[in-house]
Amino acid sequence: MTPVRGPEPAVSAGEDPRHYARLLAAVYDATMAGEKAPARPREVVGDSWRRVRERGVDPDCGAASATVDGPTLEAHRRSSGLDVVVDRLTAGVETLLDDGETVAIIADRDGTILWREGAPVAIGRADGLGFVPGANWAEDAVGTNAIGTALVTRRAVQIFSAEHYVRSHHQWTCAGAPIRDPATGRVIGVLDVSGPARTAHPATVALVDAVSRLAESELREQHRRRLDRLRRVAAPLLAGRAGPVAALDTDGWVAAVDAMSPADRIPLPEGVRAGRHRLPVWGLCEVDPLPGGGLVRPVPHGIDDPASATTVHLDLRSSTATVRIGTTHGQWVHHPSPRHADVLCLLARHRDGLSAADLAAHLFADRSRVVTVRAEMSRLRRMFGGVLEARPYRFADDVDVTLAVDQNSS
Repeated sequence: MTPVRGPEPAVSAGEDPRHYARLLAAVYDATMAGEKAPARPREVVGDSWRRVRERGVDPDCGAASATVDGPTLEAHRRSSGLDVVVDRLTAGVETLLDDGETVAIIADRDGTILWREGAPVAIGRADGLGFVPGANWAEDAVGTNAIGTALVTRRAVQIFSAEHYVRSHHQWTCAGAPIRDPATGRVIGVLDVSGPARTAHPATVALVDAVSRLAESELREQHRRRLDRLRRVAAPLLAGRAGPVAALDTDGWVAAVDAMSPADRIPLPEGVRAGRHRLPVWGLCEVDPLPGGGLVRPVPHGIDDPASATTVHLDLRSSTATVRIGTTHGQWVHHPSPRHADVLCLLARHRDGLSAADLAAHLFADRSRVVTVRAEMSRLRRMFGGVLEARPYRFADDVDVTLAVDQNSS
């Protein structure tokens, strides 16, 4: 697995942006014509160019256009999870907007622009480019750009001049950083700062990344306060019930627990609702909804616990892997880390199972790293109780596993 790297500026300190822009133009023209280029683009840019070319993006297409507006845009804003940190994000990059030529953009996890700030001159130029609220700036919509490429790579990125895939964007530079929801670990949006190419500065992407991390800290604190509120609501209910019981929020984070196996988080079926659900670690449980979560009690073994088929669908076709697990008692979705996604993919392809040494050889090209593998598998088995087995590590025999990967994946 490739480690996540820090922000990478497009233009190094002391480098002449005008000279670099001319070199990039030559690289871009040669690459688009299928000719030998005078230099290679940066790895993050070259990878993006390949992705968008495979998706059929036209480098000569015009500006993006708004795809959502009015009430629909407001609904996107409310559901994004970003509305509570808009002020912190825009205030954090306010000094970058002082030149009157730069705009700040907040986009959602799909690349749709939700909010925009900037001086009238900068806003006018952005309008001409289709850089408007409601427009989609994902890679497969408008090619390589800081919003779409940050969403794919899940890291802060600066895109300068002809590094943009669409020619009409070559007069711009942009720096974008993903914003993650600490409660789920998912990328929920991007903070982007864009302006004329001549405004490129290596410090911009670092600042944008730092502001995004501060927003994540605020989201983390808000989540902690929600857990505290749920804990207060659940306290008298836990005290009044005999036997094991726990209170979980809607993302599966454990707010309070009594006489049950300790866990920080238990994936819940989509939409917490009353009834019986088979949960990782705790097995078949009775769930009673609470404001902001649910009260969970294990069902004793042998009581109305018929055997049920379990299905696991592992989707690796995007940068965020998805595991969808279903039983007759419900369905839940989990987004594993890249390392855990690699492990699950290997186990899906080797249904007879793999030893710790076998997994170490696949993951690290080093069969001796069994301690690391066992630690990872311990975490995975706590998360997917009843689905994964050991000695050797494998999916349980009664689990129906399907795997979706890119056609180019080995």
